[in-house]
Amino acid sequence: MFTGIVTDVGAVLQVEQRGDLRARIGTTYLVEDIDIGASIACDGVCLTVVARGTEPRNWFDVDISAETVDKTSIGRNRWSVGKRLNLERALKVGDELGGHIVSGHVDGVAEVLSITDEGDSARILFEAPEALARFIAPKGSIALNGTSLTVNEVDGRRFGVNLIPHTREVTTWGEVVAGDVVNLEIDTLARYVARLQDWP
Repeated sequence: MFTGIVTDVGAVLQVEQRGDLRARIGTTYLVEDIDIGASIACDGVCLTVVARGTEPRNWFDVDISAETVDKTSIGRNRWSVGKRLNLERALKVGDELGGHIVSGHVDGVAEVLSITDEGDSARILFEAPEALARFIAPKGSIALNGTSLTVNEVDGRRFGVNLIPHTREVTTWGEVVAGDVVNLEIDTLARYVARLQDWP
């Protein structure tokens, strides 16, 4: 489990197509504190650490299945060397829950339609897949590229969020442009409420 509070911005150092896609991700995390088998959210995708090292900089390797590539922005954006990623290590018992409960199981991708400056903040308008739009509600929580955000408004498949300067500075959101696709994970509570409403 995660909270959607990004704690590092890493970068793809290597990408190799084996049976699955293997990526090496540079990080400022202390790799000696990362166990093999640990979960790290990379742009909101929960991935398992399969190797780690410190040369030429701190890094960890993850294997990414074809299903994950197909269902997330990894396939649409084609991870390549140099791509920067929002990172978050798994929540530990006793950690502060600063965002909302995030599983790292991406539901789909949303397209960035526009970015508009509003004072020091930025308002970003997205379009969600039809099947996921019903789970997105004004003032509800949503995880986009692994970042816990609050939904401002919803109009059909379109929804908006505001990003304060701090969020843009400490994540990759300052690099996002219209036309990009981002990983979208709906709020777990919204999923269960909808399921109960559909129950016969």
